[in-house]
Amino acid sequence: MVRKPVVSTISNGGYLQGNANGKLSAMGSQEPPRQEKVVLKKKITLLRGISIIIGTIIGAGIFISPKGVLQNTGSVGMSLVIWTACGVLSLFGALSYAELGTSIKKSGGHYTYILEVFGPLPAFVRVWVELLIIRPAATAVISLAFGRYILEPFFIHCEIPELAVKLITAVGITIVMVLNSMSVSWSARIQIFLTFCKLTAILIIIVPGVMQLIKGQTQYFKDAFIGRDASIMRLPLAFYYGMYAYAGWFYLNFVTEEVENPEKTIPLAICISMAIVTIGYVLTNVAYFTTISAEELLVSKAVAVTFSERLLGNFSLAVPIFVALSCFGSMNGGVFAVSRLFYVASREGHLPEILSMIHVRKHTPLPAVIVLHPLTMIMLFSGDLYSLLNFLSFARWLFIGLAVAGLIYLRYKCPDMHRPFKVPLFIPALFSFTCLFMVALSLYSDPFSTGIGFVITLTGVPAYYLFIIWDKKPKWFRRMSDQITKTLQIILEVVPEEDCHKL
Repeated sequence: MVRKPVVSTISNGGYLQGNANGKLSAMGSQEPPRQEKVVLKKKITLLRGISIIIGTIIGAGIFISPKGVLQNTGSVGMSLVIWTACGVLSLFGALSYAELGTSIKKSGGHYTYILEVFGPLPAFVRVWVELLIIRPAATAVISLAFGRYILEPFFIHCEIPELAVKLITAVGITIVMVLNSMSVSWSARIQIFLTFCKLTAILIIIVPGVMQLIKGQTQYFKDAFIGRDASIMRLPLAFYYGMYAYAGWFYLNFVTEEVENPEKTIPLAICISMAIVTIGYVLTNVAYFTTISAEELLVSKAVAVTFSERLLGNFSLAVPIFVALSCFGSMNGGVFAVSRLFYVASREGHLPEILSMIHVRKHTPLPAVIVLHPLTMIMLFSGDLYSLLNFLSFARWLFIGLAVAGLIYLRYKCPDMHRPFKVPLFIPALFSFTCLFMVALSLYSDPFSTGIGFVITLTGVPAYYLFIIWDKKPKWFRRMSDQITKTLQIILEVVPEEDCHKL
């Protein structure tokens, strides 16, 4: 059942003040005796925070997006410029989110910040489009790369059947969902291990590339800015592909309430992670072009594998495995973080009540995790990788730009707000302007994909008034909703975040 939210009042503690503790009144005249506190615990240390950010950023993007960036820039030199610019832009966004995360110590990321600044309607639209499009599509994109790379060693001399890729991808998605449903600690530990696998995969590409440069293999860098003509209207798409590869710097803000000492951990984890990722990404792209020409990169379906086959010999068979593990880590980190967004949105009355409940023994937001599974499967079997990537970019960067613009608004609306970490104002201004400018240009450069994203985003407005504002729903609908919630509680063994009995 979807509950009607309280009224936003940022001056007295923010919109989240009303429901932040997830408390429900007792059904009877007496409150049941308290036995155990069922809450999400603070288990995210600095190392785990870094592993969430790096482990989510380095996934499929660096191994798939080079093709998209090059295709929309037209030259090697301009593609490297775009990769560097995307790294700097992502750093600006990450620093802005560090301020937001230390000022508003609530989980939920984009949703929470939009809720605090712009109110319930934009926040609902944000979580609506995240649930219907962004997260299922993003998970499907990363998972498809996982499926392709994990099968690569078994189909060396022939094409990998698409059905096989999607079936193994479905298995990978299911494993991630089960893992995040079972244990927060084990999910975090596996994420740390997978982060080291990601960095190993990056180094396997960078080190041979540097050796190639030392040997003087620079033929593909000659006349680097000369190539196929590319319209300036296609540059937003190039930025989309590059920003997609860097996407993930905001995920630690989704789990703020579970971070130990967030005022120090969040900024430090963000700065360390972004330095490692930006340097690694630029060097990886330079390494690619020491061995692969622009024309060859455009026709390659697995750029990292093509590179390793030419330089690493038999050891190249290990590269797809490392890349698959990298993608798996990105899947795991994304599901771990975004499930908290759905959990917080439900706690605030914007999603069905069941999604704000926690497993009584495992202390995981089980319903918020598994709700992604059917939606991701639908995305997986209904579109190809690149169309999905274009499809989700519009809504994602629109709301990220709005969230960072909200930081500027808070500077003037609440000048005395406690800000343990503060960035120069030009950083959020430049980042939010760039995001909104790219979204506007994308309507011209790729009107079909962005048009679909825009239309589905707008469906959140009537949905808000139907599910949230309209409180005169038929009695049979309310009874049915209550019965479904109670049944799911029993099946899943979940309860609200409060002092309560075990089921």
